[in-house]
Amino acid sequence: MKFTELDRKMRVYETANDLVVLPGVLMVARLDGRGFTKLVRERHPFESPFDPRFRDMMVETGRHLMDCGFNFLLCYSQSDEISLLFHPEEACFGRKLRKLNSVLAGEASAKFSLLLGDLASFDCRISQLPRSVDVVDYFRWRNEDAHRNALNAHCYWLLRKDGQKPKEAQKALDGLSVADKNELLFQKAGINFNDLPQWEKRGWVLRWEAMTKRATDPNTGEAIEVERRQLALDLDLPMREAFSEMIRSLLS
Repeated sequence: MKFTELDRKMRVYETANDLVVLPGVLMVARLDGRGFTKLVRERHPFESPFDPRFRDMMVETGRHLMDCGFNFLLCYSQSDEISLLFHPEEACFGRKLRKLNSVLAGEASAKFSLLLGDLASFDCRISQLPRSVDVVDYFRWRNEDAHRNALNAHCYWLLRKDGQKPKEAQKALDGLSVADKNELLFQKAGINFNDLPQWEKRGWVLRWEAMTKRATDPNTGEAIEVERRQLALDLDLPMREAFSEMIRSLLS
């Protein structure tokens, strides 16, 4: 059998179940760290519940993803997850899900591993969102989830540092309201949750911004201004409707 015939015969087993995102459908990729609880609590003991060193590694991973060959409008991150908003006209790899998922997971895993100096891996899944309002709701969902997780994490680790075992600490928090958890932090440690850094409570964002740079025209030698884009990091995100408006402005 000739190679071309063999290639055509076997290639179908790779591509028969390819799923492709239809044109006009908006896409968001979400990457999650695999086994990061053990990785950053035991093998590399970062400060709990939040450590700026870990955040900075996630930021650098996000910077890499934003400029690794895809056209992304936004990178949003909280804890060990990263959400990437594709440009509506992105057509890389023919919008094949298996390619998008595998390449992005590989890029994130490689970058974070290099930063950490140890093996780390991410999984990836693509949300297919038919309307702009669904994109806004997606990022609002992750933003609110960050707030909920931050409150739980601060309460949990306060109890753990106070000597409670993992199951004891979790049981103590079961059934507590948001107000109860805020009171727990204040009464036991004098912590006002509202005063904690916004990046802990709401995550952070990377997005492209235009900048004007002075340069020299190579043909005339004259001083000129050129427009470039650069990634801007926002550690102090707005909340609720203001956050939603930020996402809408990107899509407009």
